[in-house]
Amino acid sequence: MTMTPIPPATPPEGLPSMPFRSAQLSARKPTRFAFRPDAEGRRAIADALGLIDLPALSFEGELRPSGRSDFTLEAQLVARAVQPCSVTLAPVPARIDEPVRRRYETDHHTPTTEEAEMVDDETDPLPEVIDVAAIAAEALALALPLYPRAPGAELGEAVFAAPGVAPLVEAELKPFAGLAGLAERLKKSDSGSSSQG
Repeated sequence: MTMTPIPPATPPEGLPSMPFRSAQLSARKPTRFAFRPDAEGRRAIADALGLIDLPALSFEGELRPSGRSDFTLEAQLVARAVQPCSVTLAPVPARIDEPVRRRYETDHHTPTTEEAEMVDDETDPLPEVIDVAAIAAEALALALPLYPRAPGAELGEAVFAAPGVAPLVEAELKPFAGLAGLAERLKKSDSGSSSQG
């Protein structure tokens, strides 16, 4: 079954929207959807996620009834994005192609701290409106590389010190470097005191 989405309310921050009212979803057949935003919609999503560009985005799947009043969203997210390099800010292309699954329960309860470790983190309370476009943007944000790196980009080593003082470098901050330095200083002080005595 293909259902026409309800007209969107004002989408947050100008983002595209494809909402389905939960009460109008079929309890017997899957409701199929295909979210493919136009250039303006992709630009809005790119801006919201801090991307340089979002040349392509497709989010296709279905909202399937599960049990008496619950629903499961299953879809495939396919996107081409351009992120800024985390070191140089140079453009870094990324291709995303992965499944997305969400389960919505009418009688969903918030788990306690102990239960939280065992609960499926893809399960949410059934909302009045399921916005497929918002889910696509969220899934894209989670799928993008956290620290994109352009070819050849390396993290430089920042050094800070007062004038006339030798700066600390990364090697000296490693766990055993401090102990090695301390041992070296102790040797020098021992040799100094023995030569005086």
